[in-house]
Amino acid sequence: MMLRRLLALCLLLLAHPAGPLLAHQQKITITSVSVNPRTGMIEVVHQVPVHDAEHALTMQGVRLPDIIGSAKSREDFARYVTSRFVLEVEGAPLALAYVGSEISGGSLMVYQEAPAPEGDVRVRVNSQVLTDVWARQENRVNLGRGTRVTTFIFTAGDGAQEGVLKR
Repeated sequence: MMLRRLLALCLLLLAHPAGPLLAHQQKITITSVSVNPRTGMIEVVHQVPVHDAEHALTMQGVRLPDIIGSAKSREDFARYVTSRFVLEVEGAPLALAYVGSEISGGSLMVYQEAPAPEGDVRVRVNSQVLTDVWARQENRVNLGRGTRVTTFIFTAGDGAQEGVLKR
């Protein structure tokens, strides 16, 4: 009798709509910042686990967000990501244009771009994506491409870090 009740409770919890929210969050994002030599644009690509994105939207009051199935949920979260990422070039904030978003595997990819200045440029970057949701959130920003990559790691409350973005 006790075993049946325990089994019924487990099944009930698994079937509950909040069940997916109880899954483990990865608490890590990866952002790549590089210059595309063909277009002359600085390209920024944010990669956020879908589950983390949905959990963050839930924490912001969105009822049953669906990053994969709902363009509105995807765009709401993309707006959030772009507001929590700052890139300065040669001491001035860079106005990154939002290009779009898509699902790739288990991640939401958010794309931004801006014209790149000539030559190598000094940049300051700060990524605070999801640090307002989880104190232990870690955001990695890869600056550059190929074998010339510098990686910055950000957690809640960290200041900007500086590097050189090579063409």
